[in-house]
Amino acid sequence: MTCTKWLQSAWVGVVLTVSVGTWAGVASVDVKQVAALQSQGALVIDVREPHEYAQSHAPGTMLIPLGQLESRLSEIRAHQNQPVVLFCRSGQRSARAQEILTRAGFTKAVNMEGGLIAWSRAGLPVVTGEAK
Repeated sequence: MTCTKWLQSAWVGVVLTVSVGTWAGVASVDVKQVAALQSQGALVIDVREPHEYAQSHAPGTMLIPLGQLESRLSEIRAHQNQPVVLFCRSGQRSARAQEILTRAGFTKAVNMEGGLIAWSRAGLPVVTGEAK
């Protein structure tokens, strides 16, 4: 088995393990896990401010600034028992967002370690432009 195939298999195993039943107690995931979760349909929410999002953000993410999160829970309630990944610039605000969602009954809400800084350093794609 090539190294690439082994890594792909390993990531699938991690994602399946996390999504099948060991999610309880998982508070954060790294950027590689987020990329895998996102490819499997996880909701990924950027909790930074609109001007930060417009400058640079991960593709396929939803913008809900931290200060608006509690008042906008109805927009994401359908994902209450599905993987929801939260991130910001460095991981501080998204850790608070993860706590808010957990208190609101979201069973698979996690914080992306290192935020967009770690995402960019890992060579993952970023785009510019305002939220739609």
